[in-house]
Amino acid sequence: MTTTRTFHGLNRRTFLSTGAAATLALAGRPAFANGKDVALQLSWLHSVQFGGSYIARERGYWAQNGLNVALNPGGPNAPVEPPVVAGNALVGISAADYTAAAVAQGAPFKIIGVAMQKNPFAIASLAANPVNSPKDLEGKSIGMALANMPVLQALCTLNDVDIDAIEVIPTQYDAAPLVAGQVDSLLCWATDLPVAMAIQGVEAVTMLMADHGYAVHSQTYIATEDSLANRRDDLVALMRGEVMGWNDYLADPAAAAALTVEMFPDAGLDLPTQVMQAERQVPLMFSDLTEAQGFGWFTEDTVAQNIETLALLDRNVTADLWDRSILEDVHAA
Repeated sequence: MTTTRTFHGLNRRTFLSTGAAATLALAGRPAFANGKDVALQLSWLHSVQFGGSYIARERGYWAQNGLNVALNPGGPNAPVEPPVVAGNALVGISAADYTAAAVAQGAPFKIIGVAMQKNPFAIASLAANPVNSPKDLEGKSIGMALANMPVLQALCTLNDVDIDAIEVIPTQYDAAPLVAGQVDSLLCWATDLPVAMAIQGVEAVTMLMADHGYAVHSQTYIATEDSLANRRDDLVALMRGEVMGWNDYLADPAAAAALTVEMFPDAGLDLPTQVMQAERQVPLMFSDLTEAQGFGWFTEDTVAQNIETLALLDRNVTADLWDRSILEDVHAA
């Protein structure tokens, strides 16, 4: 079953970043020759979605911790999990449902940090016909990939919504059907299609599914059990640099957007879109919990909420999937 990976698909990113290449290098960024070489496998093509990591590299935060970190982009033909299992990447950025699926197939993963405190899935609609709550979906149509029916079903189950009262219309990952009035709503990420519409002067009503019980950790950091046992110092150093970079991102999202555009001039990224995406990403990645405990934090309660939602997606896991020990070392320092 496919859930969030549909939204890591080509249609999602090319709508925002036409012509982006999957193998962009960090042009003009010097390597730190004295650091240990490791890799962080990103979940998609370069964009401000990973802005904190770009800051960590640009400002030498990993170098300060003894690492030279390669930022390997993902893409439609570059899944996160294989390079981490193979040891070609020390850490990967994934999501709890993917990690659960991989572990069910025997992959030795642990989630060691959670970048997005709120899942980015949203229902986008127009102000003239808004979807402000899940109940508002009844009697309306929604454009989405059919592979994401389990996501819609989970939202309906959590909110006592009759899914049979919703007309599901298969669409590409594009805002055009909503803007043209062909559908009443879209299932999307809050940080992309609504941003693309806003850039075009069309303001969308964005109902974040996380505000209605859909709790699936996204943009999670995964590592293998072997790395946790034998490369703890490297994991702590990498995550310490991430924390430093993302804290700087929080202080100035616009600067993170500008850095992203500067670092990847051939990625088809435009500054206004990246700035807006950066700003809208902030409330997903930072919360009262991260303010109290630090970036990437998770608790027994947030894990329990994830386990409940993952069960609705047919991903049955236990709390052992999450390991907070690396973050505890990072934030203790």
